Amino acid sequence: MTTDTELDLSTMRAASNRACALMRVMSNPDRLLLLCQLSQGERRVGELEELLDIQQPTLSQQLAVLREESLVTTRRDGKQIYYSIASRATLDVLNVLYTHFCAEQPNAR
Repeated sequence: MTTDTELDLSTMRAASNRACALMRVMSNPDRLLLLCQLSQGERRVGELEELLDIQQPTLSQQLAVLREESLVTTRRDGKQIYYSIASRATLDVLNVLYTHFCAEQPNAR
């Protein structure tokens, strides 16, 4: 018989695994920059390359990882491919990172 504590631990373990997977993907500087830029809205591949100075094939490789992990979605318009963030959790984590590391904070360490 399963107790509430065991169920909670099982649920927590599954959530922990999902959180670790998200943090693992975000731990790459290029992927994090891509996600930060996409947190501002949908972008074309060419825009991302220009804005972030990430050259091919690195850009394609990192976008492929983000697609495989279901953190971004794509939309095609003619020859253009647009990327956007697919996960609310990803957007929420990016907002926390922005608050603690990007927003100007006097005496922040």
